[in-house]
Amino acid sequence: MMNKWLTTLLFLAGSALLTRWIPFSSLFRNLDTMFHEFGHALVTLLLSGSVLRIELYADHSGVTYSAIAAGGRAILVSLAGYLLASLFSLLLFYLYSKGRHAWGLMLATGVALIMLLLYVRGGFGMIWLSGFIALNIVMMFVWPRAGKYYYLFLAFLTLEESVMGALFLVKAAAFTPSMAGDAANLARLTPLPAMVWALLFFLFALLCAKWALGFFFKGERGRQHTTIYK
Repeated sequence: MMNKWLTTLLFLAGSALLTRWIPFSSLFRNLDTMFHEFGHALVTLLLSGSVLRIELYADHSGVTYSAIAAGGRAILVSLAGYLLASLFSLLLFYLYSKGRHAWGLMLATGVALIMLLLYVRGGFGMIWLSGFIALNIVMMFVWPRAGKYYYLFLAFLTLEESVMGALFLVKAAAFTPSMAGDAANLARLTPLPAMVWALLFFLFALLCAKWALGFFFKGERGRQHTTIYK
């Protein structure tokens, strides 16, 4: 068990270092933000609320403006961002383990298209979503041979960002709890302080990362054991 957690931490550290060497990798870090804000919007709609607009910023942050009844529903909406971002990352690796990376690209493209058409307003967010959709289409239909490596880059980047984002939230909760985003919202809505919520988000992100890497290794072993006879 300890070896699996150590492997998870080492892969996350390695991914954080390697992805920063890739040119323009910073532009793709908004993918985790996209899933995060989409999580807020999705749960808002499922709970009969309304999504007013979503904003994505160049510094990889984002905001979802929604209207929903106070109480339990507001708590669930506040929980949704970090939890669903981690689950989306896990899903990308699950699809990879099944040899369905094209489905993962279609999922990410679909989320981006929904956000672009319905909710995102503002220059950077609209430009980023449009460029991301266009690049995904190129990888799926024009340059499919590179699609697998592009997909893995997105998957590892999203995995890393889901964990690092939660870790930065822990830091914010420790030093400026009133500015700790969703953790601060949950602290206002519940008896638990922002630090507790931030730690829970971080532990959940780590757990999803551990499961995600398990799917990655499973997919790689499956490819190594596949033999084609002619």
